[in-house]
Amino acid sequence: MKKTSMSLKHHFLIAMPDMADPNFAQTVVYLAEHSDEGAMGVIINRPTEITLGTLYERIDLPAPAPDVAVRPVFFGGPVATERGFVLHRPGGSWHGTTVLPHGLALTSSRDVLQAIGEGKDPHDFLVVLGHAGWAPGQLEQELAQNAWLSVPADPDLIFGVDPALRYEAALALLGVALHHLVVHSGHG
Repeated sequence: MKKTSMSLKHHFLIAMPDMADPNFAQTVVYLAEHSDEGAMGVIINRPTEITLGTLYERIDLPAPAPDVAVRPVFFGGPVATERGFVLHRPGGSWHGTTVLPHGLALTSSRDVLQAIGEGKDPHDFLVVLGHAGWAPGQLEQELAQNAWLSVPADPDLIFGVDPALRYEAALALLGVALHHLVVHSGHG
């Protein structure tokens, strides 16, 4: 079996317009891991109806500041939807943190949520429930089938662009406009 020649860690996966899986239609996934063992990432443009205030109440944390409490929790993907992650910058030293390029980190422990609730760093954050996961070789197969486009991740897109605009903003990183994408390719 051929080894993964290039890791797409710290890349965005942009779902092609004809993505059949409703979990991923019109999504942008931030890839936190990609190796011969598979891939893992979180969707960054799918806010849910759940607010951080509601989440903090559900997990028994003191209510965050009102401006934080109204922020949405995002659908991070269809795997382990009861498990939360915080994609944030700066990195910090919380438990369960994976350090990522360009000052980003992905944390799966409550202590980062406590810090956010207390108004401490990190100030740039995205709270997600669930994640996206690929078995060894699965993502490579999906890329070969033109299910995804990939582009190096831009943290400013994650934290500085309205969630409703992130899909088209990610495409723009490639110099592509949504209306220019060819939906069906010529694979036979």
